[in-house]
Amino acid sequence: MAASSHAQHYLREAVLTATQEQLQLMLYDGAIRFTMQGRDALTKKDFERVFEHLSRAQNIVMEMYNGLNHKVNPELCERVGALYMFIYHKLVDGSARHDVQALDDALKILRMERETWQILVDKVASERGEANAAFGSAAHEPGSLSVEV
Repeated sequence: MAASSHAQHYLREAVLTATQEQLQLMLYDGAIRFTMQGRDALTKKDFERVFEHLSRAQNIVMEMYNGLNHKVNPELCERVGALYMFIYHKLVDGSARHDVQALDDALKILRMERETWQILVDKVASERGEANAAFGSAAHEPGSLSVEV
């Protein structure tokens, strides 16, 4: 297997075995990575790569927006959805207007949201560990996450 094939296999396994919380974290990581790559391409005036990378970042942000479950907490989803739309529009502006500052604004928010999500992932993992210990089981079942304010 080539190195690229190994990486794809690893990523596939990581996605297939991840909890929903971990998948969300992976989405943030991807959006940040592609935005940074788009920003780098913009500074090099490689506009084809700018479009390619920022389109991928936009798709990820839109996927996160579409994945909001308004039935669980409509008010929270409305706030988070507005944040995702702000990020999305900054990515579009950065791409269309070749605006590095718009990309920096998007990155700042994506990084803050990722940090917040990491805290949540750690808390959920800790609670699952305590629950498993209380039941005498180390088994791990990926589950869904409901966040209430």
